[in-house]
Amino acid sequence: MSKTIKIDPVTRIEGHARILLDCDDAGRVDEAFFCVNELRGFERILVGMEAATLPQVTARICGVCPTAHHLAAAKALDNAAGVEPPEAAKLLREFMYMGHVIHSHALSLFILAGPDLVFGLKGQAAKQNVVGMVEAEPELTKKGLRLRSLGQKINEAIGGRGIHPVTAVAGGISFRLNDGQFQRLQELTAEAVALSSELSGRIKKMLLDFFDNNPTLLDNLNMPTWYMGTVKGGKLNFYDGELRVVDGAGSIQCGFSAPSYKEYIHERAVANSYAKEVFINHGGGEHMYRVSTLARMNVVEGMETPLAQAEFEEFRKNFGHPCHNSILQMYAKMIELIYACEKANMIINNPALKGETRVPATFNGSRGVAHVEAPRGTLIHDYEIDEKGIVRAANMIIATQQNTAAINKSIKEGANALLEKGEDEETMLNGLEFVVRCYDPCLACSTHAIGRMDLEVEIRNRSELVKKIRRCS
Repeated sequence: MSKTIKIDPVTRIEGHARILLDCDDAGRVDEAFFCVNELRGFERILVGMEAATLPQVTARICGVCPTAHHLAAAKALDNAAGVEPPEAAKLLREFMYMGHVIHSHALSLFILAGPDLVFGLKGQAAKQNVVGMVEAEPELTKKGLRLRSLGQKINEAIGGRGIHPVTAVAGGISFRLNDGQFQRLQELTAEAVALSSELSGRIKKMLLDFFDNNPTLLDNLNMPTWYMGTVKGGKLNFYDGELRVVDGAGSIQCGFSAPSYKEYIHERAVANSYAKEVFINHGGGEHMYRVSTLARMNVVEGMETPLAQAEFEEFRKNFGHPCHNSILQMYAKMIELIYACEKANMIINNPALKGETRVPATFNGSRGVAHVEAPRGTLIHDYEIDEKGIVRAANMIIATQQNTAAINKSIKEGANALLEKGEDEETMLNGLEFVVRCYDPCLACSTHAIGRMDLEVEIRNRSELVKKIRRCS
């Protein structure tokens, strides 16, 4: 009997989405779809706006990753104006961004995925939230939230606002730090380094215990794909560098700068989601690829900071290179969290931060393209600007849409693994949600009420409802 299974909504992700599983007569999943329910439409909203406003406007795309859009837009305007921001401005932008990465990765590890690690896939739905985390692991949750807060304080101090930053502009940054701000930020970053180092051992143990307790997922989600991420001198860099693409064997296939992305990256619309699918077009073929934490671990040769480098070496020793398992993206996120704290500490102690922070920038009928590594993967902004400085066309390639094809495949493999093991319905729902959360998809700015973990699965045969499974909190 063929079946269609629907999970709607998927919880503890940034935005609204659902999962559809099409099963064959034997009960195996033929196709899986991660369906984004929201229509962004920002590319159309930007047309007709003054280009100079883009860093502030695009930051409003999302309340979870506004700094990524803010800086991608500012860099694209630099490119359009043909200017190079002063060294102090680039350092301040990157410092702001490390705060954003700290905030985002801490949110993902301790709040969104944390309940999976603490309670496991057989945990009660009513407990699988931050309130349950506080009750079960008060010190861990308190320190995780403090680390998230430190990242947000750094982001706010440089960006001018905690949620939607405003200080990055074409040609640099709109202000200079004073001595008092320097001292306070040095204190915050030193605390972040110490706290991330303290928490990393506990998080690593929780991750490894989770993998040991769920061998079905660990063994069945080894899904070879291509990978793309940013490297600078062979090392990880979130703000600047070249985009590198490696194949499923870890061999470098190509490297390019953001303005050349259309030569390598192709988009297409799909029928079941508002998120486009994206593929690498190279060597005469079309290749599914992934971005995000695991992708970055697979494309770089090392880390720039010592604590993160030590964890990176252990990761490769234990899991190989390239590593293809989707759920190991959580482990990679822990490594990047350590790196972001160390890198922030390096930058705030750099004397070059006290230099000039802005150069003039004008637009005279030009195109601007740039990228950053958003916490969830590569983010590209592309603008066409007329001679009056008005946006005439815009395109954005978001990390989650680049991962859509891989998410679908991961859900399919995960669902079949759980079905074959004969897991109960609750474990099946939790398992599939966890597979999605490993990609940390960011769909739009959205808030979920604490404790609301409603799920519904419909099983159909030729459009006729056979069974409905519902979980209500």
